[in-house]
Amino acid sequence: MKKLLLCLLISLLTACTAIVKVEGDQVINNRLAVRLTDAWNKVSIPGAAQPFDTWTQEGLPLDHLRFWAALPAGQSLITAPRANSNDMKPARVPTFQAGMQVDQLVNLFETLYSMDGSIVTMTLVEPATFAGEKGAHFQFTMTRKSDGVEMRGLGWVAVRKNELFAASFVAPKKSFYPRLAPKAESVVKTAVIKG
Repeated sequence: MKKLLLCLLISLLTACTAIVKVEGDQVINNRLAVRLTDAWNKVSIPGAAQPFDTWTQEGLPLDHLRFWAALPAGQSLITAPRANSNDMKPARVPTFQAGMQVDQLVNLFETLYSMDGSIVTMTLVEPATFAGEKGAHFQFTMTRKSDGVEMRGLGWVAVRKNELFAASFVAPKKSFYPRLAPKAESVVKTAVIKG
């Protein structure tokens, strides 16, 4: 009986999150093509559909590379978390709007990464090309609220025909970031908008 319960528990836990190895040429949301030289793990959480793809090398608590492809004006960068009964106000979610300036686009990501109460500081914002479009490259630090871990992040954002295209990477500052950020950057440099 104990073995049966253990098997059921393991089955339930593994059914909660889908992790698929991705490598080679990949297309996000049928609109953003990238080429991978190293394999990544694509993570999907059933019942928690998000407007971005999430990939990781070492697991979500340790690193993630996110891609937004063809996010239309008026849509949020993240599906709003459900408010619990103690919350007086709904969570503030970063929402892309047509006509946003570069500083406003970057602020979407500052808001995104601070939604859970983490402390985010933008350390660099500069003009850059992402997926063949003029946009911005940014870097930031973050103290994760849940455990106090110091994180570093970087991102790219551009707009084409009132659709947002972006990528961001985050990992612990001291150990994983120096090793994994170059891998994330190598993927992002291959990004091309389709259609």
